[in-house]
Amino acid sequence: VPVLVVRPGQKTLLPGPGELSLEDGTVLRVEAALPPDLPFGYHELRLLNEDRTVRVIATPGVCDLPKALRTWGWSVQLYALRSALSWGIGDLADLRRLARWSVSELNAGILLVNPLHAATPVVPQQPSPYFPSSRCYRNLLYLRIEDIPGAAGARLDLERLAVAGRVLNRERRIDRDAVFRLKREALQVLWSRFGGAPAFDRYWREEGESLVQFATFCALATHYGCGWHNWPTEYRHPHSPGVAHFSTEHAEQVRFHQWVQWLLDEQLAQVATELPLMQDLPIGVDPDGADAWAWQDVFATDVTVGCPPDEYNTQGQDWGLRPFVPHKLRAARYEPFIQTIRSTLRHAGGLRIDHVMGLFRLYWIPQDAGPGVGAYIRYPADELLAI
Repeated sequence: VPVLVVRPGQKTLLPGPGELSLEDGTVLRVEAALPPDLPFGYHELRLLNEDRTVRVIATPGVCDLPKALRTWGWSVQLYALRSALSWGIGDLADLRRLARWSVSELNAGILLVNPLHAATPVVPQQPSPYFPSSRCYRNLLYLRIEDIPGAAGARLDLERLAVAGRVLNRERRIDRDAVFRLKREALQVLWSRFGGAPAFDRYWREEGESLVQFATFCALATHYGCGWHNWPTEYRHPHSPGVAHFSTEHAEQVRFHQWVQWLLDEQLAQVATELPLMQDLPIGVDPDGADAWAWQDVFATDVTVGCPPDEYNTQGQDWGLRPFVPHKLRAARYEPFIQTIRSTLRHAGGLRIDHVMGLFRLYWIPQDAGPGVGAYIRYPADELLAI
């Protein structure tokens, strides 16, 4: 058993003595049972007689409700929240301005925002926020370039890009590819002038290997294009020697993508100081994206998820998203799911889970078979809800 879920007051018997390492670093000796008052979090139990480790998930068992059970707020599609200073797409500075106004003038209590997750950093840009490359990191299109440290000193170098970006506001439709090209060029200018910052160092250290893998994926995608299934064989698995060599050889590019994520994290944190954000979690990820590459051993490879035919859609629906394999996810001690939830709740006051039924069951469709011949696969809902 790779995972144990415990709740307050629950008596959990053990097959023998062990050492319990709590999330805060405290180590406890346990004999026949776990303590009934474990602090909430993720702990490691080493069973001495069996020489194996079990992840202990100590959960309250219920949601922590806010004191004010009723409030109001906007549902915001950030890409459409354009202002005169936007570069053709709504950004985090626009969201911060809306949040400040909503609190001061209208007494709003929350903002529900569309998924802000990362797309693969290539053209064409994925237009759907519900088809992300990664649910753990964010989309560089939402950066306000002028608010990045060092932008004031680089104003002359950025002015041409800023003018071109604001011209895009005249278009009725959002041109994500044009926005991406402009912001990518501006970020390269600012990266070349970046001399380091203690806050950036703290961020990449805290994010650890997960951020390194994501940034390496972005660097690989820049070199070899979208679709890691078609990359050279030595780069198709994140733990291959080829990927480690690439990451070392292209360390500057990898660090650039880490820096971009730090900038997004900083700007999102500034929004959250104005008004609590309710983040939105998509049901899945792009099969050719960063999460599907990093956790490919946990995803199903020959199926997608959707829904069966019904009166609303007599042909059924195939969303093109890869599902986690339940027993593989559990064998991975739920680490991909834990990272996803933690990342989406960062700087958030609430969480909307798209198709929350997916925590209980998902409709799997065999590759190239069509939605009419799929089947529902059950998931360990009690353990996913505990997380």
